[in-house]
Amino acid sequence: MSERADKRDAAQTKAAASHVHEPDDEDFMPAPGDGDMFGDAPAVTKAQHFWPSVRRLFGLLAPHKLPLVLVLLFVTCSVVLNVWAPKVLGQAMDTIFNGVVGSQLPQGVSRDQLVEQMRAQGDTQMADMLANMDVVPGMGIDFTRLGVIIVIVLGMYVISSAFMWAQGEVLNRITMQAVSKLRSQVEDKLNALPLSYFDTRKRGDLLSRVTNDVDNVQNALQQAFAQLVQSALSVIGVTVMMFVVSWQLALVALLALPLAAVITGVIGVRSQKLFAAQWKETGQLNGTIEESFSGHDLVTIFGRSDRMEQAFTEQNGRLYQASAGAQFVSGMIMPVMQFVSYLSYVGIAVLGGLKVASGTMTLGDATAFIQYSREFTQPLAQMSGMANMLQSGVASAERIFELLDADEQDPDTVTEELPEHPTGRVTFDDVSFSYDPDEPLIEHLSFEAQPGQTIAIVGPTGAGKTTLVNLLMRFYELTSGRILLDGVDITDISRADLRSQTGMVLQDTWLFKGSILENIRYGRLDATDDEVVAAAQATFVDRFVRQLPEGYDTVIDEENGSISAGERQLITIARAFLARPTLLILDEATSAVDTRTEALVQHAMAALRTDRTSFVIAHRLSTIRDADTILVMEHGSIVEQGSHDELLEQHGAYRRLYESQFSGAAE
Repeated sequence: MSERADKRDAAQTKAAASHVHEPDDEDFMPAPGDGDMFGDAPAVTKAQHFWPSVRRLFGLLAPHKLPLVLVLLFVTCSVVLNVWAPKVLGQAMDTIFNGVVGSQLPQGVSRDQLVEQMRAQGDTQMADMLANMDVVPGMGIDFTRLGVIIVIVLGMYVISSAFMWAQGEVLNRITMQAVSKLRSQVEDKLNALPLSYFDTRKRGDLLSRVTNDVDNVQNALQQAFAQLVQSALSVIGVTVMMFVVSWQLALVALLALPLAAVITGVIGVRSQKLFAAQWKETGQLNGTIEESFSGHDLVTIFGRSDRMEQAFTEQNGRLYQASAGAQFVSGMIMPVMQFVSYLSYVGIAVLGGLKVASGTMTLGDATAFIQYSREFTQPLAQMSGMANMLQSGVASAERIFELLDADEQDPDTVTEELPEHPTGRVTFDDVSFSYDPDEPLIEHLSFEAQPGQTIAIVGPTGAGKTTLVNLLMRFYELTSGRILLDGVDITDISRADLRSQTGMVLQDTWLFKGSILENIRYGRLDATDDEVVAAAQATFVDRFVRQLPEGYDTVIDEENGSISAGERQLITIARAFLARPTLLILDEATSAVDTRTEALVQHAMAALRTDRTSFVIAHRLSTIRDADTILVMEHGSIVEQGSHDELLEQHGAYRRLYESQFSGAAE
């Protein structure tokens, strides 16, 4: 099928998810775990599959193996330079200290002679310290050597920073590419999901998964990945250097590891649950806001603003509690880890001072080791902090993966093709359908619509009127029976082929931000400007568009008050007219327009229905008097069918509906 049909298929699926199926009381199935919007918050559990989700999360970077190798190489080089620099800088400290001490010693004697004199005088501690120093009596600080060391250290830090910048650039690029692909996967998944998936979930929660959760995953990949790798390599490198300098001091520093592991484990498990709650409540709040905005007019009319405000306040409070709890627990890591580092620092300073005094360690090595001890606990604290970010990212990733793993609509099994020029004969043959196997909605429904006929569907709320046309569009699959289009079972043709033959005008107009010309052309993307104008003229759009300052180039958006609701409805009719459909579905198309505009809409729909098989869902019985056949539905079954006059004469369900609207003025 053409690109136009594919795009129309996706658009109709989205439009149907938002507008076609407005569930009646009997149709609606609440989302699992979603209570009433004014009720209690749902219970939230922590992520159930943490490590599989972590592997899947970082698996998003798998297609970028070479850039990842570069990232690891750059991080490794940066860490090696950072780890080696304190050892070199310790030589600068030794150069300064040795020069200061040497300048205080008498000239003309060697260091060894001074050491022997001190031992002979009983000053063994001073002798041991001097014996371990590279000092020349009477000579001051070697500034040439000191300058070389400083230049080397500065060069090491500059090169290390350059490597870190390079790895950040590469990682950011591949992360953005991976997340962009993830967003595309989510978008494709939404287009592949059945309508029933959207019926049982709040759109605000879905929006939160597509936006907030994806952004959170991006942050986790960008920051947590690089930081965890850098911190892990830093811990390894610093540990090696500490053992090179002094294995005794290294053992003291390593005593912080078990305590850090316990702290990270305990707080990490708790924060994972709290972050999952936070993102769950974010989705719930988005759902509440979306409901408030989409139903703003009704909320105002019925005076329910206070109730909506209360619902928002309660949900916002639950989000605050969840967020505060997550931040409080995760915020404990850094202070606790800092306290652990201080304990380690005190032990190292005391033992290191004793070793310098005893001559078993130079002052430069002691200074370098103190620097290593700080660099040892710092990456541990960073790893703990990144673990919290990872927990939050995994909680969001699981919500996205849950969406990606949802069952898609059944694949097309194309075994037949429609005639080249379909006539529009529709047959419902013993059709049954239910959302819940224990609660049948439509049972053994049979009727036939001849080409070009207008079939009106009426009945009380919950009768299954909208469900009937949803089945015709294959938004749902039948429980039993079959639906035929020109004698071909609709399950034997692709959904794209079926929907390319269908035009739709809904109760709630769906227009995107763009010009009037673009919105009408959406019905057939390859239409010329003349064809668009012809469709507008046939459906009475042209008469009001010509009065607009910018004409067909007028941009439609929510802030444009120059286009009324009725005029918007006429634009959707023109769009359907341009599509040249074989079948036409009009779902309460005149219920949202004023009486003056209704006449124009009726004339436009009459032109649209010409030579097309049309299904009209309407509560206003005055709009379907000229229908060829009227189907009266109750509880999913057709209880009456016939023309307007025939049904009035039967004194049955249709007549009762008619008299309820016209005060008994039956014709």
